[in-house]
Amino acid sequence: MQQSAPPIVQPGAPGEPSRVLDRKTAENLTSPGHTAADVAFMQGMIGHHAQAVEMVELLKTRTNSDGMRKLAERIAVSQTDEMKMMREWLEARGAAAPGEHAHHAPGARMPGMLTPEEMAKLAAARGRAFDALFLESMIRHHEGALIMVRDLYSTPAAGQESEIYTFASDVVADQRMEIARMAAMLKELQK
Repeated sequence: MQQSAPPIVQPGAPGEPSRVLDRKTAENLTSPGHTAADVAFMQGMIGHHAQAVEMVELLKTRTNSDGMRKLAERIAVSQTDEMKMMREWLEARGAAAPGEHAHHAPGARMPGMLTPEEMAKLAAARGRAFDALFLESMIRHHEGALIMVRDLYSTPAAGQESEIYTFASDVVADQRMEIARMAAMLKELQK
């Protein structure tokens, strides 16, 4: 004797009755999809990460600190990997991935990003002065990424797709950890 599958019950809204779903309806239920805000977040975050990688490139020739070099390597590796993942996420959803230098376009500056003048000032610095300016700038840059995530989550229905939710949550955890690490490094530098 063949056993029938257990019924699939969809709870109703408060005060509303539940309903039994047929198998086809239940199979068509999916996790929340992506939104236009999710796409804009990923596109913007690629540009945001690209500037962080540019800042790290400057560090390679302007610092004398092994600790700064290790920090730079962590940032470069993680942000480069994340940019690849974000491009793949966008392409899988038929959305355009911004070009490598799109963040230099007028009006493309996201929260925490350095202006061209601030990047030039960073590029001109050397040694301890560079280290201090880099840490201050990268802390502000990371805080900007936290603002971007906050704005994503404050948009109705955004940030719900499992991949984007996981990524945005990881951005918050990683950026907060790196902010704390850089703040400690900056404090040491200022002694």
